[in-house]
Amino acid sequence: MSLETKVIKSRLGLLGLAEELGN
Repeated sequence: MSLETKVIKSRLGLLGLAEELGN
């Protein structure tokens, strides 16, 4: 897995977590 893919997945994970906390 490339570093860029890890960064993208981590950002998507953080966005998903933020949405769950906001609901």
